[in-house]
Amino acid sequence: MILGLRKRLLVWLLVPLIVLALVGSWIEYLWADEAASRADQQLARLLTPLADSVLPVGSQEDGVDTSLLLIMAPPVEEFLRQGAGATGFSVWDLSGRVRLGDEWIRTGVPRTTEPEFHSIEYNQVLYRVALQRGRTAAGELVVAVADGSDPSQHWGRQVLWRVLVPHLILIACAAWAIHLGVRLAFRPLEALTRAVERRSPRDLHPIDEAHSPLEVRPLVRSLNHLFTLVEAQADAQRRFIADAAHQLRTPLAGLQAQVEAWAMAPHTPGSDGHVCLTEEQITKLRDAARRTSKLAHQLLSLSQLDQRGKDAASAQPVQLKALCDQALEDFLDAAAAKDIDLGLDVRPVEVRGHEWLLRELLLNLVDNALKYAPPGSSVTLRCARDTEGCAILEVEDDGPGIAETERGKVIQRFYRMTDVTLATQGQVQGSGLGLAIAHEIARLHDADLTLARGPRGRGLRVTVRFAVPAEGPDGLLLRSAANAIS
Repeated sequence: MILGLRKRLLVWLLVPLIVLALVGSWIEYLWADEAASRADQQLARLLTPLADSVLPVGSQEDGVDTSLLLIMAPPVEEFLRQGAGATGFSVWDLSGRVRLGDEWIRTGVPRTTEPEFHSIEYNQVLYRVALQRGRTAAGELVVAVADGSDPSQHWGRQVLWRVLVPHLILIACAAWAIHLGVRLAFRPLEALTRAVERRSPRDLHPIDEAHSPLEVRPLVRSLNHLFTLVEAQADAQRRFIADAAHQLRTPLAGLQAQVEAWAMAPHTPGSDGHVCLTEEQITKLRDAARRTSKLAHQLLSLSQLDQRGKDAASAQPVQLKALCDQALEDFLDAAAAKDIDLGLDVRPVEVRGHEWLLRELLLNLVDNALKYAPPGSSVTLRCARDTEGCAILEVEDDGPGIAETERGKVIQRFYRMTDVTLATQGQVQGSGLGLAIAHEIARLHDADLTLARGPRGRGLRVTVRFAVPAEGPDGLLLRSAANAIS
């Protein structure tokens, strides 16, 4: 990219410079051509006075005097005097014989009487010659004047050395200066590139913006923001791995201890090589295996949430009422086992999101409610629209609830309440991940998860309010008693 930018800068700087040099050469050519035209006209104005200055002497042969007398007219005399050594004139007859003036000023005899212009080199000097055929006092002659003092007449032959070569040298010097300037200007960017390349994957400290060019500082600021996000994600992954290992250690250690104890039982004195397990032991083993499996499932869900992030492009319409109906079917047996009235208060409401994530959210909320609700209580699932037209999803129970001081903590990962009421009721606390997973899923759907007391001042009501207004007709109220269904 650096080489690409460097080449682009060189092209954008050198191409206009070359174009300007060519335009300048063309303009100078036009100016020189105009100056040469003016000089030709000045020479042409001297031809008539020069022709008038030629007079015959003696007898005539074939209409032309054998001897010519030159009485120089004042304009021609002034021209020759001012340009002494660089000017000249000549008069020759129609046969091409020079009668007066300089012998070297001679060309072909003109066929017309119009002025003609030629360039003649003599003694390494380029002369501009104007000549005209016409009638004089001595007969029809050809008169010519030459001027070698006007530098504009040399331009046509020396244009390569006087214009193009200097311009090319100037372009070459400018190209070298521009290349050096671009190279020096890109040194901070190259140093920044090398600094980033030398970094290890664990070196995510911010780049010093003060040592970066002003034009690159937005990029450096974005890189620093990216480093911050990557470092935060890496820290979260490290914490997750540590917390997951800590959480799995306890149930797995209990299972291992129990299984090893049973494995050693057949080798104890007095045993016949068989192990007899009571129903209570088998139930404890089953419950421990279920807790371990559930914990592993929650850890996997949490890991997927951390890695997935928000993907709005794959969001699909989701019917909250269908999710609530499915959750009711999934938890009817668990509710009946605790004599809990599990019911629905739902209306058809549609939101955009990920169905499997919203199902996981609802399952965690219902599982929490059933876990902590006492026997004989009720748990209600709701979905509807609020007064502002936004979709809401609620799970309400008649359990012990959560103190207001604890509500901000229970959505943190692996946080467990130390509630005396739960301990006295003999409740088994969970892994501290259910509400954390629900809160993370709500955040990914731009929804707010809030905890509050139930409508009768007891229990817990968890509300998930989606930011986008919901669409859909009114639904129906469905209430069922788990005991009656079972």
